[in-house]
Amino acid sequence: MIAYIDSSVILRLVLGEHDPLREWPDVTQGVTSSLAEVEVLRTLDRLRFSVPTLDSRALAGRREAAFRLLEGLETVEITRSVLARAAQPLPTPLGTLDAIHLVSAMGWREQFDDLVFATHDLALSAAARASGFDVIGTTLETGR
Repeated sequence: MIAYIDSSVILRLVLGEHDPLREWPDVTQGVTSSLAEVEVLRTLDRLRFSVPTLDSRALAGRREAAFRLLEGLETVEITRSVLARAAQPLPTPLGTLDAIHLVSAMGWREQFDDLVFATHDLALSAAARASGFDVIGTTLETGR
């Protein structure tokens, strides 16, 4: 399976959180936006302040896992055209960063029409579905 992987999926895998992407073993090729690296590393950095029991070695291990996972994914760069497309109206309400993820996936889908969208974010999931993607990782019924 070829899948666009958003930051929420990467973070659940790296942090060992509950309900990680169950289809992860089936992903043979993953792609993400260069934005994902920033989002993932910023989240890990914020954990230094919000989780006092997380020691520096554990955090370093999480960062290493994030880098390994990201290295295994194709990366869509945030170009001027990606930003211009993200600024255009989308089928559902969506924040700026999620819009960049969605249009990054749309661009990749032009090459791979069987691309699925992997996210644990409800708003992004709804927008991806409304844009014609098959979505994994989030169901509208359960909200997970």
